[in-house]
Amino acid sequence: MPRLRPHRFTLRAGPAALVLLALAAPVRANEPVPQGIVSVQVDNAKVIRLPEKTQTVVVGNPMIADITLQKNGVVVLTGKSFGTTNLIALDGKGAMLAESTISVQAPQASIITVQRGLDRESYSCTPNCQPSVQLGDAAKYFDDTSKQAEARRTMATQNR
Repeated sequence: MPRLRPHRFTLRAGPAALVLLALAAPVRANEPVPQGIVSVQVDNAKVIRLPEKTQTVVVGNPMIADITLQKNGVVVLTGKSFGTTNLIALDGKGAMLAESTISVQAPQASIITVQRGLDRESYSCTPNCQPSVQLGDAAKYFDDTSKQAEARRTMATQNR
């Protein structure tokens, strides 16, 4: 379970562990609204609770983080790109109920970075190393690997 600190939430589990955590320990109504900094890793999601009267959630820069509002003030926050932005919760009349800073950080574990001169390549080694494009990788490596992944996804969805 992620270690909670006052005014700061730190995500250290992988996506599978997060899903198990979310199922095993649902968000409780008496948990505090996250104030201060909410941290999440790129390409990971985190479940947070906003006030139950939340009708609208605004993310300052949707290129950094994305949100999906669920019932009763539950929000799924997904890290999309490195950086910092803010999250604002509004009620039905437009009054601000809560505001937090969102910090999206690079994944820490299982990513190996290969530096070839000025060009960078990233690999996920869990346990075998496979290409895993990350923001900041060399454009050619990023584009070639992304195109292969997209072609594979397209083939998989055409056969349905």
